[in-house]
Amino acid sequence: MTEAHKPRQTVTKAVIPAAGLGTRFLPATKAMPKEMLPIVDKPAIQYVVEEAAQAGLGDVLIITGRNKDNLLNHFDSVPELEYTLERKGDEGKLDKVHQSSELAEVHFLRQGQPNGLGHAVGRARCHVGNESFAVLLGDDLIDARDPLLDRMIAEHDARGATVIALMEVPEESIHLYGCAAVEATDDPDVVRITGLVEKPSREEAPSNLAVIGRYVLRPEIFDLLDELPPGRGGEIQLTDALHVLAEGKGEAPVFGVVFRGRRYDTGDRADWIKANVLLGVDHHELGAEIQDWVIEFADQLRAKRSEG
Repeated sequence: MTEAHKPRQTVTKAVIPAAGLGTRFLPATKAMPKEMLPIVDKPAIQYVVEEAAQAGLGDVLIITGRNKDNLLNHFDSVPELEYTLERKGDEGKLDKVHQSSELAEVHFLRQGQPNGLGHAVGRARCHVGNESFAVLLGDDLIDARDPLLDRMIAEHDARGATVIALMEVPEESIHLYGCAAVEATDDPDVVRITGLVEKPSREEAPSNLAVIGRYVLRPEIFDLLDELPPGRGGEIQLTDALHVLAEGKGEAPVFGVVFRGRRYDTGDRADWIKANVLLGVDHHELGAEIQDWVIEFADQLRAKRSEG
């Protein structure tokens, strides 16, 4: 099928909640949004916007909070810097500066009161309208070499359903995630979700499939969020609204796409460091140098452990 005759995907807008305080990264996040912490040479939020743009979502809404002006500045043009680089003839750095401001049409909206992820998503209603849309959590980075959103959007379009990204995790780690109760389909990478449990114990978990931060949502989610009572932590939880849909109380079912690629959790300090190393060793400019250093440092650690 030629590009001209491919059916147009129905999802064109992405919502990125980025209003959190980032307390796990204090004092680094005292004056800087956690989404601006760099992964190698780009802030984490840019990876997420790039992922949305690569999936054909050219309209991006970032839900922010107070003291997040750095996010707006990063996706804006910087004439003074661009002029300086032009005068120096530094086309490489100039291209990098242009890239962040040309990725997509990026909009910003403040959450107001920090009432949870469900509340943040609900604030997007005035921008999204009566359309399906994707939600990408900034703490979850999906490696560009392992596209996920394209598959989720395709499943949404084919099934007319809400679609959630899932990932298999060890049983001892399931208490850290939302967990899905599922039924198999004829595709091993797609399941029907019949229920969701937020951070269950190992014994209570209905499966080892954890919810990760990618969703393709139908607009019916907004009415559910408006009517939803506060859940865990006294906040409006997106998981609670999705559970209602999974139980069959919405207009369409809920399916999960099981992701088996590379994912980086940048909301955790140790995993943020790991993400820098894992993406750094493959960086087109820095990779060879970092690989050599990692090998040398690993040898030093092994020697130190054997001595201890």
